[in-house]
Amino acid sequence: MAKREAKRRAASADVGGPDDAHERALGAPDLRIAGVDEAGRGPIAGPVVAAAVALDWTRAPAGLNDSKKLGEAKREALFEEILAHHGVAVALASAATIDATDIRAATLDAMRRAVKGLALAPDHVLIDGLDVPPGLPCPGTALVKGDARSVSIAAASIVAKVIRDRLMTRAGETHPGWSFEIHKGYGTAAHVAALANEGASPLHRRSFAPVAETLGVVREPKRRSTKARAQRTKTADLFERD
Repeated sequence: MAKREAKRRAASADVGGPDDAHERALGAPDLRIAGVDEAGRGPIAGPVVAAAVALDWTRAPAGLNDSKKLGEAKREALFEEILAHHGVAVALASAATIDATDIRAATLDAMRRAVKGLALAPDHVLIDGLDVPPGLPCPGTALVKGDARSVSIAAASIVAKVIRDRLMTRAGETHPGWSFEIHKGYGTAAHVAALANEGASPLHRRSFAPVAETLGVVREPKRRSTKARAQRTKTADLFERD
């Protein structure tokens, strides 16, 4: 038993990466501890995606880490493993929601909804960042740079990033003028140039400075065919559902 526990702990994190110390301090594995993280606070287009993950400690995935520190192939493999064997829930905050509130409030609300979406309610949640979302169904603890400190938060960061990247790749197919599949909505020079040329799509965050500044010059996107406008509306509907 002791050998199996040691092997599990060694496999749960890379050297210098996140571990399960915070979860164990809160009572894991006897208590159900979930990690919460988001992807997409910084971009100027697309949704924020929040994920909550409650790991099955008998089969913790090897190599969990902050999603930004993983290559795409490793991230995708871990994503599939997490979804197959662990408790996962996801919630989105659309660009419209972000504009109607603010990025912090929209992100915290998406985190709250992700936690509430878990099939089995956790006893405690660990949240990446400075804030504990209001309205959680259980106690929560915020961990700055938690995705590099907690394996549960690292798992949530992987789920959130992979899902958001896939959504933005799909958006690139229906909105070819903005190349969302390349920059994933971040404000790169190429994206800002496309924004100036094309105007804002339904996925752009109008409360974010680069978009607001562009809208001061280009009030409407260039007119497209009826088919292109229908595609734009269809993709907007996907991200507007919270």
